[in-house]
Amino acid sequence: MDYKDYYAVLGVPRTAPQGEIKKAFRKLARTHHPDAKPGDEAAERRFKEVNEANAVLSDKDKRALYDRLGSDWEAHARAEAKTPWASGSGSTAGRRRAPTGGFAGYGGSSGGNVRYEFHSTGDPEEFSEFFNAYFGGASEPLTDQGPGRGRRNTGGQTFEDILAGMGLHGDAGQVRGPGTAAGTALRAASVEATAEITLDEAYHGTTRLVEVDGKRLEVMIPPGADTGTRIRLSGKGPGGGHLFVVVRQTPDPTFSRRGENLERELPLTLDEALLGADVKVRTPKGRVLLKIPAGTQTGRTFRLTGQGMPRFQTTGHGDLFAKAHVLLPIDLSDEARAAARTFLDHVHQPDPRARES
Repeated sequence: MDYKDYYAVLGVPRTAPQGEIKKAFRKLARTHHPDAKPGDEAAERRFKEVNEANAVLSDKDKRALYDRLGSDWEAHARAEAKTPWASGSGSTAGRRRAPTGGFAGYGGSSGGNVRYEFHSTGDPEEFSEFFNAYFGGASEPLTDQGPGRGRRNTGGQTFEDILAGMGLHGDAGQVRGPGTAAGTALRAASVEATAEITLDEAYHGTTRLVEVDGKRLEVMIPPGADTGTRIRLSGKGPGGGHLFVVVRQTPDPTFSRRGENLERELPLTLDEALLGADVKVRTPKGRVLLKIPAGTQTGRTFRLTGQGMPRFQTTGHGDLFAKAHVLLPIDLSDEARAAARTFLDHVHQPDPRARES
């Protein structure tokens, strides 16, 4: 078996804690999810690698074997369990593994908590191409249609039957274990709605009303949400499918956003820039006092730590970067012009273009 560096796949060090591994996996899964890049075979392969790496590194026991044995870890695990690792029944000691591939969503630890998603903008009975690619169409029984037909011999099983055989049941969002019906929800389509929010709403959090099938739903948008943030309402879509609310933050006249950090221009008078001053700077949190050193030039950037956006679904804030822009006085009177000339005659300023060829 070829060795795969799962740490390199997720872009984390070998000493990374579980929280860092989980965060890296979620970011990469969103980036390379086939629904985000339909038809991109490279993204599909990358998505599979990311899922495979997470399936190992997110499990304490598997990760320990992998760290100790490298590419031989899975064979060792099979030998210890006395049964194929990926196929154990509910009563065996072997761990179950959900099928990996383009249809698999954010996987968790073994034995459950595996998320399945698909998206459709058409017929609610339509399944993603990845279900068809792996199971030949999950809305009908899957049978062997002969060599080269591209379908697997499933003995007339539906996708729900396949899940049940692995002990995995549930709706199209969370597979949690035996006992919940999957048929209707798995065939329901996922729909999307866009929610436009201001930067202030993104900072403090807000709500939006979405109407689905004649019902009005209140959607909570947490602080730190950004353009592209997807909020899932399980089972709230048509026919029991999922509703995804996709956030779009509108441009702000003062602040530019770069993830959790903010940037803004800071206008300064000639007096403030030349002699220095304490100036009030508006941030999303409120006004703060910033000390401007004497001789501040246009373009100098001040970092206001912790004055940026909240980190989405975690703690802390980003930073605010304020770039100085010195405004010169205009429309000088004759007296003011004469005073400026007298002042400049007493100030030595090297030619700023002297080094130009």
